[in-house]
Amino acid sequence: MTDRRTIRNGLWCLTAGLALGVAGAELPSPYESLVFLGAVAAAGLAALMFGDRKGGISQAIAVSGGSGSSGLLPVRVGEVLEQLPDPFMLLDDSGRIIFANKAMVAVIGTDTQRKHVSSVLRTPAVLQAVERTAVTGESTSVEFSFPVPVERHFQAYVTRTEQTPHWMALLLHDVTAAKRAEEARADFIANASHELRTPLAAVSGFIDTLKGHARDDESARERFLDIMSVEAGRMRRLIEDLLSLTRIEQNEHVPPSGDVDVVDVVREATTALRGLAQLDDITISIAEPHELPPVAGERDELIQLFQNLIQNAIKYGRVGGHVWIDFAQASEATGLHGGRGAGTMVSISVRDDGEGIPREAVPRLTERFYRVDIKRSRERGGTGLGLAIVKHIANRHQGKLVIESKAGEGSTFTILLPAVLRGDPPAPALSLPDVAGVY
Repeated sequence: MTDRRTIRNGLWCLTAGLALGVAGAELPSPYESLVFLGAVAAAGLAALMFGDRKGGISQAIAVSGGSGSSGLLPVRVGEVLEQLPDPFMLLDDSGRIIFANKAMVAVIGTDTQRKHVSSVLRTPAVLQAVERTAVTGESTSVEFSFPVPVERHFQAYVTRTEQTPHWMALLLHDVTAAKRAEEARADFIANASHELRTPLAAVSGFIDTLKGHARDDESARERFLDIMSVEAGRMRRLIEDLLSLTRIEQNEHVPPSGDVDVVDVVREATTALRGLAQLDDITISIAEPHELPPVAGERDELIQLFQNLIQNAIKYGRVGGHVWIDFAQASEATGLHGGRGAGTMVSISVRDDGEGIPREAVPRLTERFYRVDIKRSRERGGTGLGLAIVKHIANRHQGKLVIESKAGEGSTFTILLPAVLRGDPPAPALSLPDVAGVY
């Protein structure tokens, strides 16, 4: 039977656990505060079972091995702490690690058993935050990053119990995705501003010239007006592509509901580009597929997708060259679609016989405003957004873009789209070369 001293000391541990939970309520995320309150209060309840005022919590959260698994802590509470998605660590008043969950061990990559926090987390900003909280008792939040092996950004939250002995909790929240999105937005605004500023400056300059000394020069006026028309068209195309990309991104999470004959879509996209191909004496050949199933898709978006791919093949192919468009039905390669499993896909390939693309440039082709040859792209009216639009349309259609290219040997852009089947037998597996870029 539990004596009064055991109950009193156990209740003290419960109070300490609740105090740590309340301190966690100062954190900015309600989810994190709730986790703190529930997990640490549970640890206090566990301490009630042990009844040792000085050792109750440390016993309850004793660490067996470096994985963060609990020793005397009841299994259910240990599981809660272990399954926290964010890295979590408890420290005693000397800064030694009492508990570290699996997520924390995965971040610091080392055994944590009874080590001092400074020996496993060598980040000055975090260590200073821990020291400041240990001295002042105030909750602290700092940002820091791990530059290698892959740059990752974290927000660290440190809090402490009010009663002695003081215990501290360290929670890390991965903000890498938010940081990258912020950087991407900044780059996008900078690039879009630059792309619009260049033609606008040209148009403004020619207007000033025509209002000045070239006012009565008819030949100069005609030449300048032609240039202004080209630059105005470039700005119009850029704005249209920006609006189109924004619209596609807004609907990217909504899968299309209709069925589309992809062969008919490709033919319609090609018809609109025959005139452009004739300017460079380029022949476009469309294969005749055999019993190709329809795909789940939005017709207008797929027309835009294939227009972008075919237009790129024309722009960057060789004069007097050839563009081939082929179709196939095959099973999705294992791992190609984010682990969703194999399924029947329709493959549409657009191949040219141009100069090809350097291997190191292939992974960046779908970045906004990225161009392998900036001068040639601008001369041919490119905005640098075509393949970004292609990638996002493919994503919305639960498909993939595969890029294969070698310098001097032309390029092949393949779109894989889920087929709409009606009891057909499974198709053969689709294999992709190791050098292909998959998006």
